[in-house]
Amino acid sequence: MRGQNAAVTRRKAIAGASASLACFSARAATASTLLVTHPAALAHEMGTGHVERPERLRAILRTLDDARFAVLSRAEAPLAPQAALLRAHSSQHLARLAKSAPADGYARIGPDVVMNGATHEAALRAAGGAMAAVDAVMRGDAKNAFVAMRPPGHHATRDAPMGFCFFNNAAVAALHARAAHQASRVAIVDFDVHHGNGVQDIFWSDSNALYASTHQMPLYPGTGSVSETGAHDTIVNAPLVKGDGGVQFREALASRILPRLDAFLPDLIILCAGFDAHLHDPLGGLRFVAEDFRDVTLRVMEIAARRCKGRIVSLLEGGYQPEDLARSVAAHVGALMEA
Repeated sequence: MRGQNAAVTRRKAIAGASASLACFSARAATASTLLVTHPAALAHEMGTGHVERPERLRAILRTLDDARFAVLSRAEAPLAPQAALLRAHSSQHLARLAKSAPADGYARIGPDVVMNGATHEAALRAAGGAMAAVDAVMRGDAKNAFVAMRPPGHHATRDAPMGFCFFNNAAVAALHARAAHQASRVAIVDFDVHHGNGVQDIFWSDSNALYASTHQMPLYPGTGSVSETGAHDTIVNAPLVKGDGGVQFREALASRILPRLDAFLPDLIILCAGFDAHLHDPLGGLRFVAEDFRDVTLRVMEIAARRCKGRIVSLLEGGYQPEDLARSVAAHVGALMEA
């Protein structure tokens, strides 16, 4: 059996499996859910006491080391190549980030964006991890994937970092799926408490990309009204108000988000999986619990099974109370594992 599995691995490598996935065990070929992460994500810091801190990811990884997640296949996030980043970002944006990383200490490059010496690598691997997850799901090496990386990405615009985000991981992943796997129609569903203005900005005029978001409004960054529909009516915003919980979330999904997702006929679904809508999160005012994140995952999975062979790539966004974040991620990944 061991020799047979090694042969399977060699054949996949010859067929062109990505370098980031070449270290898979034989189990990875049949496991339903892939976990992508990298230690570099723990080295990025934005300053002592900042809410977007390494403990967020440490709490997640501790939880996903539990025996119930032993069946996850696992891979390390590679560095995103410049060519892939340029599909979503300007060359000026890439150059600015590359030269802004300090040799020591911190460098503030925006009102809510700070780099340390490890930030640039972490951001490159967050985007590269999203790409590796797309490769695995589109090639059938995994049914779906969760990318446990930081910094997050959905606020980064084509030309600027913002909101703790440096590269727009969801946009990089979507455009990679299109370029490398002929996934012409990609849907991005965002349930972070904050609106993903960067994703909306990048895909505003793209008729083959659907961006659908639930989020609290009014709240940072101030975008995400129902009237923002994009140049081709492919932007779908379903804002919630402070104090809304699972009932209102399900209503927004059922009335606005899921019907549009289903009708879009996506080749791939990408999730901006923010967990800062949790009732204990310090940056939001919604009242979700872990079960709400499981519920939205299962609802999206139903559509994915019907429309795109179950292909889902989920990317970690917000969530700033580490223990509640870890429990919410466990509910989310546990649902993905049921595919």
